[in-house]
Amino acid sequence: MNNTVKATFIIDRIYRAKPARVFAAFATEEAKGKWFGGPDSWTQLEKAFDFRVDGIEISVGRHPSGMVSAFYATYHDIVPDRRIVYAYRMTLDDKPLSSSLATIELQPDGEGTRLTLTEYGVYFDGYTEADAAGREHGTNWLMDKLGAVLEGEPAPKPPWET
Repeated sequence: MNNTVKATFIIDRIYRAKPARVFAAFATEEAKGKWFGGPDSWTQLEKAFDFRVDGIEISVGRHPSGMVSAFYATYHDIVPDRRIVYAYRMTLDDKPLSSSLATIELQPDGEGTRLTLTEYGVYFDGYTEADAAGREHGTNWLMDKLGAVLEGEPAPKPPWET
């Protein structure tokens, strides 16, 4: 099998926090650790965080089923309080799943921030449009978690656990 599935999605959120605070939720390991990652049942196996242009981020974890998922990112452009551009790849049990280019843009919106996340992904052999839709669904969940953290509220459960 030698096919790819391509998918683009855009997520818009308004957060009741200034752009600097939303940016900091991506830019510091401690803040990002509060919202980025798998569900509570997920066990972190490996982690690296170097938030700078050409810096890398790695997050590898085991799900209760035993499956290991991995996220490997490289930052390409960072404009404090305004923009983050990064490329990342994901694997499941060391099998390539996808490669993506993501852009996060932050704009002041009244007393808060409009976050626009645009992602273009390529899903590899054996993965389908449903997998691409699942990525968008999971990214929406992460943006919901980010919003909860910014509001000081409990993080929502992942959609597959509700």
